[in-house]
Amino acid sequence: MLIYRLGLQQPLLRGSVRAYATASTQAAKVQSRIEAKRQASQRGGGEKRIQAQHDKGKLTARERLELLLDPGSFREYDAFVEHQCTDFGMSENKITGDGVVTGVGQINGRTTFVFSQDFTVYGGSLSRTFAQKVCKVMDRAMQAGAPVIGLNDSGGARIQEGVDSLAGYAEIFQRNVLASGVVPQISLVMGPCAGGAVYSPALTDFTFMVKDTSYLFVTGPDVVKAVTNENVTQEELGGAQPHTRKSGVAHGAFDNDVVALASMRELLSYLPQSNREPAPRRVTADRADRADRALDTVIPADSHVAYDMREVVKRIVDDGRVFEIMEEFARNIFVGFARMDGHTVGVVGNQPLVSSGVLDIDASVKAARFVRFCDAFNIPLVTFVDVPGFLPGTRQEHGGIIREGAKLLYAYAEATVPKIAVTTRKAYGGAHCVMSSKQLRGDVNFAWPTAELAVMGAKGAVEILWRNKEGRDKAEDEYNRLFANPLPAAQRGYLDDIIQPSSTRLRIIEELRILRNKKVTNPMKKHDNMPL
Repeated sequence: MLIYRLGLQQPLLRGSVRAYATASTQAAKVQSRIEAKRQASQRGGGEKRIQAQHDKGKLTARERLELLLDPGSFREYDAFVEHQCTDFGMSENKITGDGVVTGVGQINGRTTFVFSQDFTVYGGSLSRTFAQKVCKVMDRAMQAGAPVIGLNDSGGARIQEGVDSLAGYAEIFQRNVLASGVVPQISLVMGPCAGGAVYSPALTDFTFMVKDTSYLFVTGPDVVKAVTNENVTQEELGGAQPHTRKSGVAHGAFDNDVVALASMRELLSYLPQSNREPAPRRVTADRADRADRALDTVIPADSHVAYDMREVVKRIVDDGRVFEIMEEFARNIFVGFARMDGHTVGVVGNQPLVSSGVLDIDASVKAARFVRFCDAFNIPLVTFVDVPGFLPGTRQEHGGIIREGAKLLYAYAEATVPKIAVTTRKAYGGAHCVMSSKQLRGDVNFAWPTAELAVMGAKGAVEILWRNKEGRDKAEDEYNRLFANPLPAAQRGYLDDIIQPSSTRLRIIEELRILRNKKVTNPMKKHDNMPL
């Protein structure tokens, strides 16, 4: 039978109408299945496991992304992915999304790629498809030139998948290495992270933890007990406190998930999108020519009396704000991000309040890592020097202070970003050379009138030069007259100027403006061979 389209004389088969109706019904069914799968993916492991996550004081994977990213900006990838494992009954145990939420969003209006491990799904364990999801966002981050942030909360490898799970870890590690120095990589450990899983955070630029709920260890307490007969808790073995204070594996720790995620947003505001872009400039009301007269008297008259270099730096940078890195580790040196004239700078400073600011193994490694990050991402370095030397003793020598100290020297020497150093008081011996000295291609080296640049302090020098001789007191006075001031170094051109402390902010900003278009290249090589 024929029917006619309205207003037309062309016949239309009634069967075609039925076909259209069937197709429409089929499309509706498919759409319904799609929505059902999407909702299943968003539920993760279900309400019971979500409640268990909340009972531990932890947010879910999706709740964390909601706080980390700008509202409404998240676009998820691979929400429908399911594992392909068939062993141990896994073919009957599939949860859509497979334990990790991945995608892209905005942080402060800037593109950021993210993955958030979901502990409510198989304990956040890593499968082959889980790894593929993570690798995809890391690949896209490098293609787009944007940071990648990983929120870690995982029990480790998915045992049922065997070597496929291990291969997945290796694929992620490879991308961590390829992305290093290309885009910023940040790991935030918000739950367990054990076994091979720990090496991905270790390969990223910064690793942060949440106190009392996050753990990092290669082998857990049970294995430690079986192998070494040590009784140790998860917190003692791999909690935030040992990793931020003793091992230096973590760059900082926060009280809870909310504070940690807010801090990641702040950190990212200091960083460029990639090694091809400058860090964003933030407009400030803090005038470049602001002079802080308190700096003129901050250095104690007695060179043996300590002062707080952190407070000195805060009086010089924009708005007194510093985002400190590794605050609890190697506290005899501090590093962090600040702004001057609205532009990001990396700040390194010896801390006289802790061990007189001496350089030791941990301080050298801490500062070297930070200097290399700043150089990789074109962030100028501003160094504040008050260092009496390297820490002596058999523990340091046998621990490799020669090798570890050389890392900091190497980092400064290879850096091609603008480098400005201000010596506030002591700069003795090899430590003076290491701390961004003129001979390590320091662009501008200032000193305050209180600076002392010498091979060593007066007392130690006199002990060597006047051993078994009379007149040591007079010799010490003479040594102080000759070397306990910045003039000898300035007269030899090792200092560019001796400045009033209150003018430090303006002088640094003026030089940074001049150096903004600095171009320096190192000799062509496959890669360097720094002392690891």
